[in-house]
Amino acid sequence: MNELSASSANVDQAAAVLRAGGLVAFPTETVYGLGADARNPAAVARIFAAKGRPADHPLIVHLAHAGQLTAWARDIPDAAWRLAEAFWPGPLTLVLPRLPDVLDAVTGGLDTVALRVPDHPVALALLAAFGDGIAAPSANRYGCVSPTSAQDVHEELGNRVDLVLDGGRCPIGIESTIVDLSSTKARILRPGNVTESAVRRVLGEPLATESNRFVRSPGNKPSHYAPRARVVLAAPEEVELRIGEWHKRGQRVGLLASHWPTTLPDNVTLLPLPESVQKQAHELYHCLRQADHLGLEVLVAVMPPDVGLGHALRDRLRRAAGLGDNGEPAQVQPQPLPGVEP
Repeated sequence: MNELSASSANVDQAAAVLRAGGLVAFPTETVYGLGADARNPAAVARIFAAKGRPADHPLIVHLAHAGQLTAWARDIPDAAWRLAEAFWPGPLTLVLPRLPDVLDAVTGGLDTVALRVPDHPVALALLAAFGDGIAAPSANRYGCVSPTSAQDVHEELGNRVDLVLDGGRCPIGIESTIVDLSSTKARILRPGNVTESAVRRVLGEPLATESNRFVRSPGNKPSHYAPRARVVLAAPEEVELRIGEWHKRGQRVGLLASHWPTTLPDNVTLLPLPESVQKQAHELYHCLRQADHLGLEVLVAVMPPDVGLGHALRDRLRRAAGLGDNGEPAQVQPQPLPGVEP
């Protein structure tokens, strides 16, 4: 794996690797993506092989600008153009009816395609140099913690990637919001930095309210974004109890929280989060990876309030803990509905 700084010459080299059917990891404002030419079946197949990802899971196609929507989607509603104008470039993915020539490997065999314009100068430079759509899920092994730095990509995928463009730490740190516009009423398939209230304000109408827990989407897999350490969720008032339970079992315990007890057992590791939810999102995956680097066996995590971006953080923590939306272990297999990863 070649790891290069994000100079213009290296961006051109990365575009050439993509044209040759190679894999390029690159930074976005959300997480690092594992990119391939979205028109090349063999290149797209390499994404699934590198990640160990099920072949029926859709990918997001990254575009250089909103004008490229018409090269990938049909029957584009006015709502899509309004959301694109409001949030692109940015951490919003739109699920739309696909054109017939879009690869089944990209859509997971569904009649929809997921599209977004990322808000990162390196990603946009690569997309402009390449000139077409880049299929790019997160650059990690399937089900594991998404990477927010070039070093994370190296640790996850090693030589399975042909080239990594190093653009530093991703500024947002969690995956994009996914909005499904393939039916009559918009619905959010995965929460993210673009909140439900922000989407509602642009559309001027309520969103569909049915649960998305069983949508066929890597981001909706019951166990996802997960470190090797066991993640145990706790309300603030339960922290000492939960730590004590696992500490008594002889486990190496850590605490992930923005506020913590005045005293902790000597061998409990504190992984502090900032107070603002925006900064928590930026640090969350870094902390989950740190738990593994420290050899922790259990990570007690305090859930943020369920408002705004906190809703997305709670979603990621539930899935890191292998829990469904109701807080119970989720065993149900996802059904074939529109959905995608970053």
